[in-house]
Amino acid sequence: MKKLLRQYLGMTIGIILTATALNMFLIPNKVAAGGVSGLATVLHYLSGWPVGMIMLVFNVPLFFLGIKFLGPRYGINTLYGAAALSVSIDILAPYTPILTHDLLLSSLYGGVLSGIGMGLVFRFKGNTAGTAMAAAILNKIYGISVGQALLAADFLVVAFAGLIFKSPELALYATISIFVTAQIIDLVQEGPSTSKAFLIMTDKPKEVADGILYEIDRGVTFIQGKGGYTGQERELLLCVVSTSEVTQLKELIYQKDQRAFVIVADAHEVLGEGFTAVKPVSSVKS
Repeated sequence: MKKLLRQYLGMTIGIILTATALNMFLIPNKVAAGGVSGLATVLHYLSGWPVGMIMLVFNVPLFFLGIKFLGPRYGINTLYGAAALSVSIDILAPYTPILTHDLLLSSLYGGVLSGIGMGLVFRFKGNTAGTAMAAAILNKIYGISVGQALLAADFLVVAFAGLIFKSPELALYATISIFVTAQIIDLVQEGPSTSKAFLIMTDKPKEVADGILYEIDRGVTFIQGKGGYTGQERELLLCVVSTSEVTQLKELIYQKDQRAFVIVADAHEVLGEGFTAVKPVSSVKS
């Protein structure tokens, strides 16, 4: 029960932040930043209907289509997320101050705040239906890529807003907000990239591994590999270090084998000894 309450509390906080971002920055400045919320923003100015109500009109049929084509996993969490976001937008609208009418500031801060909100919703196993569900349905029925469907949906909403509001500038600012939101969602879900993963291909795996173990005091894993061109069996090294140790590890590799081939990649949420402790993730079937 505690896990369930914690999950829905996290989702609710995320939903409130998203609703605040829309009411404080995006809707009053006509920044239709893609998705159902962007479409609802445009229709709000055309019809005068509340944004949340318009979103609910679109999301309810999407929810039932999701259940039909995608299965019961799109269940209570999605229904709660979609309904709570719609209601929150309309309830909070009269009490939310509009901090700025500067389009750039509105796009940036609206994107950051909505990204934090949606990131929390996703992190706590939630969903708010919208174009993400529509894209998943199209993928299931027609095999269209989810990423391409989302991109097309956002593009159509932004273009529609630009035409209705007769302002190419608003469309450009909406694109900025979409990009910022996506980056912040990833940051909230995955955490900041404070570690780096090294994949090392070297003719001196033992020497390099010993240096990592005893000079840098980090763990290292041997992976059996084979050269695609030569067909030669060889050992690869996998190691994760903090960003402050990157230069030290590069220098160590260079000292041991100047001909080593090294791939360095961002590592998000590194769990285990020497990094963040492994914690259970609360979840509930949706």
